[in-house]
Amino acid sequence: MKDVGHLSYFLGLEIAFDKSSYYLSQTKYATDLISRAGITDTKVVNTPFNSTEHLAATDGTPLSDETLYRQLVGSLIYLTITRPNIAYVVHIVSQFISSPRATHFFVVLRILRYIRGTLFHELNFAHSSPLELRAYSNADWVGDSIDRRSTIGYCFFLGTSLISWRSKKQTVVSRSSTESEYRALIDTTSKLL
Repeated sequence: MKDVGHLSYFLGLEIAFDKSSYYLSQTKYATDLISRAGITDTKVVNTPFNSTEHLAATDGTPLSDETLYRQLVGSLIYLTITRPNIAYVVHIVSQFISSPRATHFFVVLRILRYIRGTLFHELNFAHSSPLELRAYSNADWVGDSIDRRSTIGYCFFLGTSLISWRSKKQTVVSRSSTESEYRALIDTTSKLL
């Protein structure tokens, strides 16, 4: 074994620290991803997804080459390691990986334009953070108009540091918004055990 000093870059993750915190980001990885997508303009958007827009498997025309779409979505999944703010929309576009269409690809490009505008966002892990675990959960009732299932999301904070998050579809169809919220709460608390 050899001590090579402080960790600063590993598998696309950039680690920085000062007296009060550690910072985790993927700025270089995100920049390379934007370049691979062929985005050369400087256009940015304020949100990664228009929440009033609903995607379906049959929207738009099929892509002639699905490889780039699959590579970009896979890379976006890896980018959610330090970017929980895109977890929900990446979950949505990953549902169409087997048969992507032009409208799905445009959403991926929108995500990348959002990332360009928030390129230097990072996770902060404070040294003096209290050892208090907090969890938050939410669900959208019947968020998917095709299969009528809800999407849930949760996040865990240890003090002021975000330590875990997830966005996924529920496995069953909820009959009410209350049932959907309770299922999200159960899924969140089961991660604690």
